Amino acid sequence: MRLIWRITMLNLKARLEYRTEFLLAVGVGAAWQVSVVVFATVLLVRFPGLGGWNSADVLLMASMRLLSHGLYVLILGRASWVSILVQMGQIDAFLLRPMPVHRQVQLAFFNVNAVGDLLVALSLFVGALWAVGLDWTPWRVGYLLIALAGGVLMEGAIATAVSSAALHGPATSYFMLWLDELMTAFGSYPLHILPGLVRDALTFVLPLAFVAYLPCAVLTGHLDTLAVPEWLAVGAPVVGLVAYLAARRLWSFSLRHYKGMGSV
Repeated sequence: MRLIWRITMLNLKARLEYRTEFLLAVGVGAAWQVSVVVFATVLLVRFPGLGGWNSADVLLMASMRLLSHGLYVLILGRASWVSILVQMGQIDAFLLRPMPVHRQVQLAFFNVNAVGDLLVALSLFVGALWAVGLDWTPWRVGYLLIALAGGVLMEGAIATAVSSAALHGPATSYFMLWLDELMTAFGSYPLHILPGLVRDALTFVLPLAFVAYLPCAVLTGHLDTLAVPEWLAVGAPVVGLVAYLAARRLWSFSLRHYKGMGSV
C-alpha cells in the first residue's frame, strides 16, 4: 500500500507540473457531470416525479451514480485505457516488471478528470441527502456506504471485462466509449419507466441497475416498482463485488493468452 501511495503521489505531482492543463482537465470532468445534473434537474422540474419516484428520490439516485462513477474513475478508471496501452506496447513492458499487470495499469497515470467528477458528485450528493428527508438510521447509513462501494465495483467489473477483450482487440475502445455513454444516459433515472426489454437488458446484460437504481430503491422504499426480487435488490452491492471478482478472473485468463502487440 505504501508503494501504491508513493506511485500515485508521483503521478499526481507529474500532472501538477502543467497547472493549466491540470485545471482544464478538472474543468472538463466537472462540466461533463454538470451537464448530466442540469438535464436531470430540467426533467424533474418539468415532471415532478418519474414512475412514482419523487424528485428528491431521483436526485439521490443520480447523485449515488455520479459519486460511484467518480470514485470508480479515481480508483479503477484506468481499466478503460487498456486498449490504448496495448497499442502503445506498454502492456508488454508491464509483463517484465515484478508487479501484477492489472495494478500497473491502475498506477499508469493519475486521471485528473476524476477530481472534477467528484467535486460535482459530492455537491449533488450532499444536496440530495438534505432534500430526500429520510431517517438516516445506522442501517441506512451503512447500506448507503456499502451501496456506493458496490457501484464502484460494478463499474469496475464492466470496464475490466471490456479491457480483457482489449488485450486481444484494441478496437474495443469504441465499445467502452459507447458503454460509458449508455451508462450516463440511463444510469440516473428509474429504469422501470423504460420498456421491459430495455429495462431487463440494463439489469441482466449490462448490469447498470446494480450501480444506483436498485440500492436507491431499497433506501427510499420503492421496492414495489422493481421487476426483480427484493432479495436481489437488497443484495446489489454483493452482486457488484461478485461481478468484479469474476471480471478479474476473466482478466487473468485473457492476460495468460495475451500474445503481444505485434499479434493483436
